[in-house]
Amino acid sequence: MKGAFAARLFCRAVAAAVLLGLAGCATDRPKPAPLQEFKPALAAREAWRHDLGSLAFPMQAQLRDGMLVVASEDGTVRALDVLSGRVAWEARVGARLSAGVGSDGRWSAVVTRDNELITLLEGRIVWRTRLAARTVTPPLVAGERVFVMPVNRVVQAFDAADGKRLWNLDRPGDALTLGLPGVLAAFKNTLLVGQGPRLAGVDPSRGTIRWEVPLSSPRGANEVERLGDLVGPAARVGNLVCARSFQQGVACADADRGVIQWSRNLGGWQAVGADDQVVVAADASDRVSGWRTLTGESIWTSDRFLHRQLSGVAVSGRVAILGDAQGQVHFLDKLNGQPMLRMPTDGSPIAGSPLLAGTTVIVFTRRGGVFAFRPE
Repeated sequence: MKGAFAARLFCRAVAAAVLLGLAGCATDRPKPAPLQEFKPALAAREAWRHDLGSLAFPMQAQLRDGMLVVASEDGTVRALDVLSGRVAWEARVGARLSAGVGSDGRWSAVVTRDNELITLLEGRIVWRTRLAARTVTPPLVAGERVFVMPVNRVVQAFDAADGKRLWNLDRPGDALTLGLPGVLAAFKNTLLVGQGPRLAGVDPSRGTIRWEVPLSSPRGANEVERLGDLVGPAARVGNLVCARSFQQGVACADADRGVIQWSRNLGGWQAVGADDQVVVAADASDRVSGWRTLTGESIWTSDRFLHRQLSGVAVSGRVAILGDAQGQVHFLDKLNGQPMLRMPTDGSPIAGSPLLAGTTVIVFTRRGGVFAFRPE
């Protein structure tokens, strides 16, 4: 990958997250491919919508027990009923947020732009603590613990009840890190952490490394070209965890054994989607591809959405779902990439990956719209 292209891709990823300004980022983009007409093969309706408030980060909401926990840039945290969109509870933390929300349905956690970790119990603030660095990856709440990973990749665990710090995992890394949400997830009794291009399995009780596997082998003449941080959220399919390594590739690893299953070179920055049949992702030009989940064999590629600034992907049932910068939500046949349905939102970019709640598809827009679609 040439340096100029790598730099443009780095700028695009950061600008898409609206996380920081980078001098020298190109403002001119190729003209997006026009939307093509097609005969819909699915029918869906808008079940409900909710105005959350503007989003300056890719939304990673949390779904637990029929409740969708969301957070907006202005520090508002809400729990929405998935069936109706009604607000179950609301809290205001009094500061602007730098990332999405983590929740287990009972405890919820957010991080402010002032690097303050704030934890709530069913909408009531119970404790706050200061972090050492900026955080763009949403906290993970699991097992009565709150896990955080700032951009310096230092992972910390706190007791959800009282905020006591339980452990600190500080590992030397690259000087340059990506200002996009990384991988921080639970897998059985293991904490999954993206450490640069490596996926690490961590003991959640002690903060020690159980295994580590590189999902890509970054190459390049400078730090920008070699940047290969894992982009969250990762997609889990049984024992497989699949993720994008920024501008380097897409890969799946067996998280039970801590070994790579397969990897493919693919520039880009969007999160991947997967089920037991197919892994779907877009590249830096918004060319969308599908691979067989178990083998990584390429099964289709689509050029329909070039330069439309696509979101991350969700895969469920017959379809792969992703949005674009004009607020359109595209439902593709996951096995061949052909369009099956297109649904509009509010005209602003889709922020983060679509979320699946049973048969309900939930998407978030940069203006703060939460849209729920259901099949008819």
